[in-house]
Amino acid sequence: MRQLMLGQRLAQELDVELMGSGGFALEQLMELAGLSVACAIAAVWPVATRLLVVCGPGNNGGDGLVAARHLLHFGYHPTVLYPKAPKDSGTGIFYKNLLTQLEKIDVPVLDTTPETLSKDNYDVVVDAVFGFSFSPSGGIRAPFDVVMDRMKTTELPIASIDIPSGWDVEKGDEAGDGLRPAMLVSLTAPKLCAAHFTGEHHFLGGRFLPPNMREKYNLTDLPPFEGTAQCVRLESDVCRI
Repeated sequence: MRQLMLGQRLAQELDVELMGSGGFALEQLMELAGLSVACAIAAVWPVATRLLVVCGPGNNGGDGLVAARHLLHFGYHPTVLYPKAPKDSGTGIFYKNLLTQLEKIDVPVLDTTPETLSKDNYDVVVDAVFGFSFSPSGGIRAPFDVVMDRMKTTELPIASIDIPSGWDVEKGDEAGDGLRPAMLVSLTAPKLCAAHFTGEHHFLGGRFLPPNMREKYNLTDLPPFEGTAQCVRLESDVCRI
């Protein structure tokens, strides 16, 4: 059966398999995902753009931290907003290392949300807040309630990583409380919510899926990555329902 999108359960199973029999470490997947996000942003917005990369406490936020580092090396001016960093234990040590990497290249890291997100201080907002484990039914807790309010009211274009924050991973923004990004960078494969994405730019990133897993999860119809590209633009009707 032709399939281009994954539901929440299959997306989680695929991640587990990549880090199990696939032989990948979380750090490797996050590095490749963040690089692909940076490449997608570079394909749409010119170098020297001022970016605010808003990162949540989970893996989606880690992708944002990696993307910010690569964007700095690409010639952009990223600032990271990281309101709730993980604890310095377990996988939290890995996130701390990502922050250290940003510190060493002088990327500013904020822990308090700016009062306004406007063209006076930024050009693009990168949404790396909530990933495919997020459920709108649980509500949005502090400090991310303030973060989301600022992002929902900004006139700046938003680039969302994998899932627009506030959306249900399968049903989209049913409650109308989520973001309306101009760009979506789907990782590994688009999730079901991508069928409701109406922004201008949809990319596929995360160039690490082995051929046998593409076949197992019926993802062989996804477009191939060309040459050395880390992302591929998806046609506007690829995920339409």
